[in-house]
Amino acid sequence: MSEFDLTDRKILATLQSDGRISNSDLARKIGLSESPCLRRVRNLEAGGVVAGYSALLDHRRLGLEIVAYVQVNLDQRSEADTSAFVKAVRNAPWIVECVAISGQYDYLLKVAARNIDHFGELTMKNLLRFPGVKDVSSSLVLASIKHNFGNTVWPIE
Repeated sequence: MSEFDLTDRKILATLQSDGRISNSDLARKIGLSESPCLRRVRNLEAGGVVAGYSALLDHRRLGLEIVAYVQVNLDQRSEADTSAFVKAVRNAPWIVECVAISGQYDYLLKVAARNIDHFGELTMKNLLRFPGVKDVSSSLVLASIKHNFGNTVWPIE
């Protein structure tokens, strides 16, 4: 799917702001009847453009007062070491997000912890013992200025 008309873009923008909207409300909002609207949404899902739906949780209300971004360098970059590191990351529920990056570090992790002591424990007793980890550098989040929660900017003309 590489071509999106105005209706597809309206559907995507609406789903990003309200992923729980009913098909009838979505159809009404974008000016389409229900069957064609549902068909378009299913095509966007089948094509992988809509990768999924999720609930956004407030980490502080869950008792997670610390959010940090942790840059990680691996000692070796062999396929086996990288695979073992990626597996460890995927199995760590306190790692909210992980991306491979270019530049000075190999990976950037978003980590959530109960408090600073818990963050220190997760880093020193867990992350630094992950396969292949050479060093880490952490930055604590002081304030969230803007977050799109994974939403791609999708301008509608």
